[in-house]
Amino acid sequence: MQVNDRVTVKTDGGPRREGVILAVEVFNEGTMYLVSLEDYPAGVWFFNEIDSRDGTFVEPCGAPGQ
Repeated sequence: MQVNDRVTVKTDGGPRREGVILAVEVFNEGTMYLVSLEDYPAGVWFFNEIDSRDGTFVEPCGAPGQ
């Protein structure tokens, strides 16, 4: 995924929310995505862990299971 891609994000206790990637930072343990959401247009950071499906918070729109 890259800047300007439409994605959905997993948040605490609610349905997945749709947004747009504003920035991407890659680390050894995974990738951070700054995602603009309706309530947070300036963006919120989400982290996708490399080795854990439970640690995947950002997915492309229309990904399996959505």
